[in-house]
Amino acid sequence: MKSISQQIHYYLSNFKEWIIAVLIALLMLPYCFTVYAADIGTSVLATGTEKLVGDATTWLLVIAPAVTVIAVIYYFIRKAMADELDHKKWNTRISTAIISCIGVVTASVIIKVIIAYYK
Repeated sequence: MKSISQQIHYYLSNFKEWIIAVLIALLMLPYCFTVYAADIGTSVLATGTEKLVGDATTWLLVIAPAVTVIAVIYYFIRKAMADELDHKKWNTRISTAIISCIGVVTASVIIKVIIAYYK
């Protein structure tokens, strides 16, 4: 068992940390006021980010199917050279590649549609 002096020291140290945290929060309060930007939608940061996301999704629509076709061709070649026990593994990889491509293209299209609403 802890002695009473150890318990008092433990509670006082926790109390000191709590008081310090409250004081820091109170001192930071004047710096936490909300600042509203007049035209954030037309700022360079907003328009640049919008163009970057638009370009990235366009490239995803091109690159994802191309990489999937290359991967599926590779998997078919490996499946043709594999023994009968490995056919299931290669079929699983082929279906995973196709489903992943569909997921990437779908996500890219959804992002493009959301961006189109903000224009």
